[in-house]
Amino acid sequence: MTLSPRSAPWPAQSVMRSDVEVQLTLNLRLLPALVAVVLLFHLVAPYRGWMILLVALGGALAIGYLWVGSLARSLRLSREMRYGWAQVGDRVEERFELTNRGVLPALWVQVADHSTTPGYQVERVSSVGSRDSTRWRVKGACTQRGLFNLGPTSLLSSDPLGIFTVALHYPQSMPFMVMPPVISLPSIEVAPGGRAGQARPKASALERTVSAAMVREYVPGDSWRWIHWRTTARVDALHVRLFDSVPAGDWWILLDMDRHVQAGEGMGATVEHGVILAASLADRGLRAGKEVGLVAQGDDLVWLHPQGGQGRRYGILRALALITTGELSLSRVLAQIGPALGRHSSLIIITPDVGGEWIKDLIPLIRRDIVPTVLLLDRPAFAARQNGSVRLDSDARRTDARRTDAHLTELGVVRYVIGPGLLDASQMRPGRRGHWEWRVTGTGRGVPVQKPQDMEWRSLA
Repeated sequence: MTLSPRSAPWPAQSVMRSDVEVQLTLNLRLLPALVAVVLLFHLVAPYRGWMILLVALGGALAIGYLWVGSLARSLRLSREMRYGWAQVGDRVEERFELTNRGVLPALWVQVADHSTTPGYQVERVSSVGSRDSTRWRVKGACTQRGLFNLGPTSLLSSDPLGIFTVALHYPQSMPFMVMPPVISLPSIEVAPGGRAGQARPKASALERTVSAAMVREYVPGDSWRWIHWRTTARVDALHVRLFDSVPAGDWWILLDMDRHVQAGEGMGATVEHGVILAASLADRGLRAGKEVGLVAQGDDLVWLHPQGGQGRRYGILRALALITTGELSLSRVLAQIGPALGRHSSLIIITPDVGGEWIKDLIPLIRRDIVPTVLLLDRPAFAARQNGSVRLDSDARRTDARRTDAHLTELGVVRYVIGPGLLDASQMRPGRRGHWEWRVTGTGRGVPVQKPQDMEWRSLA
């Protein structure tokens, strides 16, 4: 059983050391009273047996007190962490050093961790000799996004007879941010916003021009005026011209966090899949030179205006790491954010709401030349996986999903249906920091392709 100095069932004495709170606890509270009774008997009726018993009991009490007093002065714990932040799936690594500077050994020392990081424990029982030290490392996987703490830490030890217990509490802690994972999404393309001669030109364009630089496949939302008919006829598929100065529309990512439309549990929930999709698309857009913004209606409304650069990337990932579900529906969010969206922006909607009531609030945005891309999380499939069944949900809900998909098709909206198997493929599995990756050569030799990055250690205690 783990013993905590904060919950000891016996009276304790606390003193302060310069770097740690020290707490001495008497486990055998009747021992001092027994020593006093034996001393009284010896004074009233002197007897050699009373003297022997008095020396034995009093000596054990004194030795125990001096022993734990030495441990309280001489035990030191050094705790260092390697990474200040991580993503879900990454590994966190710490190293510990327990030092005894005194002349009396610590027969057992329990290291008790009070960190709040889910699934990460550094509990350990060790011994350390006089003027000696012991070192070890602890590794764990980050299983949940959010802001957590590493530390505080406590040491617990006692004298050989267990008469006294000494607890050393190190109050130092360090915040530890676990970001949502960023994965590759090769099959998802965002419908481009903006048209030539409108919106904001790319920063890299020195002047406006109407010369076509290349062609690409037609995506719903592209203007029919820019179809390249010669390429279309040659490959039998619609292609549009790309101009040297086609404006770069902003990306607005709208993440539906309405708790009433979510399904699934843990990493298999629609909430976590939506967060991963939002993080991954934001990363893709920023790397492509887009200015990306985020809207999410959790307990607190997240509103990050489109910006570019690493600062915006960290801001979006941090917001997604802390977000929780809320009460606001997607329909209300679409109705409220409409005036803030610029014309010809790309609006990426991530939602498990297969009912489609929100589409009526999306139509006015489409009429204002805002180009939507909808990532529809297959809520019935998520619910079926949660129940441990391969069968789909009710026919009515499946019908709603098909009706919503058909309605979006009629509007010419680019849409993708995302199932719960998004993270099943090996290339989609999040988390790479702190992991080794190997490649086997033709001769059977293992060659490291990726190794844990050598980063500076930071001290906690």
